[in-house]
Amino acid sequence: MKVLIAERIKELLETYNLTQYSLAKQIGISSSAVCNWLNGKKEPSIESLWKLADYFDVSVDFLIGRKEI
Repeated sequence: MKVLIAERIKELLETYNLTQYSLAKQIGISSSAVCNWLNGKKEPSIESLWKLADYFDVSVDFLIGRKEI
């Protein structure tokens, strides 16, 4: 199974018309962390996945590509 975290975050940023910087500020992480996720250099920690899921009101399973909305 392919992990879709970067693609899902990009989709959500577009849907909510957010920048990487504004997302980072909203969930309390560095903008470089978001950049690394989107470029595939790193993956979010479990805690960051929880923050993303809560912020966008989606499941962690959606973020990692296990389920659709």
